[in-house]
Amino acid sequence: MTTRALDVLACGMVTAVGLDAPSACAAIRSRIDGFQETRFQSGPDEPIIGAPIPLIPEVVGEQRMAYMVAAAIRESLDPLSTPRAQAAQLVLCLPEEGRSGSPIEDSVRLVRRIGDLLGNSATGPTRVISEGRPAGHAALRTAARLLADPDTDHVVIAGVDSYLTAGTVTHYLAENRLLTPDNANGFIPGEAAGAILCGRAGQGNFRLAGLGLSREQAFIYNGLDADGMHLPLRGDGMTAAYREALAECGIEMAGLGYRIADLIGEQYWFRQSALASIRLVRGAHDFQDIRSPAESLGNVGAAVVPIMVGMAMTAAAKSYSGGSPVLIEASNDSGACGAAIFSFRVQ
Repeated sequence: MTTRALDVLACGMVTAVGLDAPSACAAIRSRIDGFQETRFQSGPDEPIIGAPIPLIPEVVGEQRMAYMVAAAIRESLDPLSTPRAQAAQLVLCLPEEGRSGSPIEDSVRLVRRIGDLLGNSATGPTRVISEGRPAGHAALRTAARLLADPDTDHVVIAGVDSYLTAGTVTHYLAENRLLTPDNANGFIPGEAAGAILCGRAGQGNFRLAGLGLSREQAFIYNGLDADGMHLPLRGDGMTAAYREALAECGIEMAGLGYRIADLIGEQYWFRQSALASIRLVRGAHDFQDIRSPAESLGNVGAAVVPIMVGMAMTAAAKSYSGGSPVLIEASNDSGACGAAIFSFRVQ
């Protein structure tokens, strides 16, 4: 069984620039951002810039995450009848376990809240992947395996996350990771939810053609080697993920149309992506654009892969993409890397 057994049929989004996929994708394409001053501060009279969802402020924590992701899931299930929606399996992408200030304390309770909110549109069994930004790549592999079972017709991959909690902001301020007047090499904290509806190959025209998962040893918090030195970043993890996805797809790096990446703002992630590309490109090739939802949404953690896949599918359907196939990449602070290649078939 290969990952080619998976087509993406629909998507849903809840973001700072749009509460559904069409409006969010239009805003991101137009480079509209949801950045605004938040209640958090990096110093006296220095509010932190973030990208919050325009929900009732009193709705916080797991309840807020449940509302957000349930809306994205419901939107992605729109093409299905109620019985088919109820039979769909759910793979839920969440923040890394143990991440400081995570808005989700109990994933089982969150799943129960999501089911209560969806009501008659509730999906079937749920699997949880707590790996932050690249969780969506692991979810794609899980979805392909589930769809190999003839009794499973549809799988929803959904992600939800928020970096706009007191614990998270305090932690990343202490680590000098947030964008502030005193730190240009930082990210803007955001929050979002995204969902994609997956089916077997042949059900749609936006197909997963290659998938790669790997791990970077020189991750952003990498420790010291035997000589007391930090490991140099060579992009080995992302290069390996690229290479695996390209091999499964049967193309060279130069054959890609464009890329979408979770470039959240810090130099580390730009260097990692550039190194992976440079190490695999051979010979002359056409210009390859690289896009990132972070330009509009900030760092949205585990929601980013479903959002990037939805961006690419919408762009292909509306004929404004940067070409086909498209490579979608993500990685997290502990070194997990993922790369997925999607192709668009004109029917």
